[in-house]
Amino acid sequence: MSTKWARMIGLIMTNFLLGQSVLAQPELEVPLYPNGVPNSVASSLPERRTYDSSGKLTALSTIIIPRLLVFRPAVPNGTGLIICPGGGYKNLNIENVRFIAQRLNQWGVTAFVLVYRLPADGLMQDQTTGSMQDAQQAFRLVRQRAAEWGIRPNRIGLWGSSAGGHLAAMAATHFTKAFEPGKDTTGLRPDFLVLAWPVISFRLGIAHQGSVKNLLGEHPTVQQLADYSPDEQVTATTPPTFLVHAGDDPTVAFANSIQFYQRLKKVGVPAELHLYEKGGHGFGIKPEITDSWMSQLEIWLCNRGFLNRS
Repeated sequence: MSTKWARMIGLIMTNFLLGQSVLAQPELEVPLYPNGVPNSVASSLPERRTYDSSGKLTALSTIIIPRLLVFRPAVPNGTGLIICPGGGYKNLNIENVRFIAQRLNQWGVTAFVLVYRLPADGLMQDQTTGSMQDAQQAFRLVRQRAAEWGIRPNRIGLWGSSAGGHLAAMAATHFTKAFEPGKDTTGLRPDFLVLAWPVISFRLGIAHQGSVKNLLGEHPTVQQLADYSPDEQVTATTPPTFLVHAGDDPTVAFANSIQFYQRLKKVGVPAELHLYEKGGHGFGIKPEITDSWMSQLEIWLCNRGFLNRS
């Protein structure tokens, strides 16, 4: 056999074996609250599911049972990432985050898609806190079961897209406050943060008004607008952050990402911002730009030590 053919066969076998090693295992669903959901209102409404023409689940709403959808790589590298889907606090966009979770699995990252309660559903006593309660409980659960899922407790990050980016940024800047009264706040700080086309500021002129209205109602107070603008809550303890946005985003102004990035840099938190000329809103699964920003994220995670084998 010639050296050329030997190299080609070796390359094919290597790619095959790599493909086998990163193949995601079947998805699991893990309830956040095995002993009852806090701050909930009894309801007989069914969870609402939206499907595309091929029968694939694309969106969820009327969330009665908050939970984690677990996407596990065949060989975990010790890093876990909790993903908060977007949807303006009105529904959860599942299609986009499913793609992201599967891409993370290719890197050996265990992905957890957070199916969190939505204030627009009216299923909570206090609609302003339910989503944050779920985000914080997700961290308690993942850290508690880290060994079971092949994760190191100091390598658990948080990802948020669009309004999910707002929830993620809130969780990354309010981790010393228990949104479920009486709960321990130990371990609620993410080890790193990824924000994709995120809603950040709730201030007039920059805010995504649909998210503000759904979360805080028609007439939020000045204090609420400040408390729910995570850029105003950034400190030196905010986790290292990767941000990506498009300059032509018609839904969430790119100024949200810039503002958060500037606040991080001001207090010395490591941060990286990628601002694309075009891409619109929610370009996670658009092939013309996906490989570029996901490759940049992969480099960033690698440089910070989150893609090294445990």
